[in-house]
Amino acid sequence: MEIVFRDCRPVSVCRECWQVPARYVGVRGVWRPALRVAVLAATIVAFAVYVAKHPELLRELGQTPLWVVTGLLLLYVGWFAALALTVQATLRLCRVPLAFGELGLLTAYSTLVNFFVPGQGGLVVRGLYMKKQHGLGMKRYLLASLLYYACYAVVSAFMLLIASRPWWQTCLGLAVAGSAAVAVVRWYAGRSAERATALDLNVRSVCVLLLATLLQACVQVAVYGFELYYVDPGVRPWQAVTYTGAANFSLFVALTPGAIGIRETFLYFSEQLHHIDTAAIIAASVIDRVVFLLLLGLLFLSTVAFHAKRALRLD
Repeated sequence: MEIVFRDCRPVSVCRECWQVPARYVGVRGVWRPALRVAVLAATIVAFAVYVAKHPELLRELGQTPLWVVTGLLLLYVGWFAALALTVQATLRLCRVPLAFGELGLLTAYSTLVNFFVPGQGGLVVRGLYMKKQHGLGMKRYLLASLLYYACYAVVSAFMLLIASRPWWQTCLGLAVAGSAAVAVVRWYAGRSAERATALDLNVRSVCVLLLATLLQACVQVAVYGFELYYVDPGVRPWQAVTYTGAANFSLFVALTPGAIGIRETFLYFSEQLHHIDTAAIIAASVIDRVVFLLLLGLLFLSTVAFHAKRALRLD
């Protein structure tokens, strides 16, 4: 089994393979790259100013014990497994499930690309791979992915509001999020040659996708809750749930690599909902970014080791 992107070697990184085609992500002109640079620059400046005013932050983070990093890394491995399940559930809607090993490799590649290529580059990588290796139409896969994002939006809205707002506001938020998600899916299905009937939309398949999305969200709550509890032991579980819901919405405007600066902005402006102060947000975010980079390193080494092992077998 081998994952190949446009006849390139699996471990090689070439411009043609890893560049996101403009026709798939709607990139027009140069305003988006300029906006990404501006957001990154603003994030760096804001972080530098904050650290200058609170020099104790870096000292405290530098003393983070190994057990915290190890625990978070294990939780992120669980997050990766949950992400793979959502990918498999999405592909089942297209009637093209993958074998376990191939699914893991594809999820690893797309996770690496998704961090370094803003605007859901991992989604495009998965679509291109499925089109080349399994004959799955790109528009059909994008339609199934929109259903996943619809589930993701509804689950995130529920997490954002359930513990912080009255029940009627939670129901209203879910109705708005669900209606917006359905409207986007219907709009795309209407303008695409790939109709919704091209997908396997039986109750079981949709429920599996929703459950996989819920599992992914629960693991994210565990990750963020672990980070928050370490930097601020007074954080309660409901705050971690609301915090996670706010952080998840940054996925939809990920203009920068790893949504750097975007997620922190969402968390800052939703402080009235989760009631976690700025110092805890920044400290938890720094730890999270470092550990996630360690996860990316593990994924990269794992894919290299897999292909090296396969090459040795062929020799």
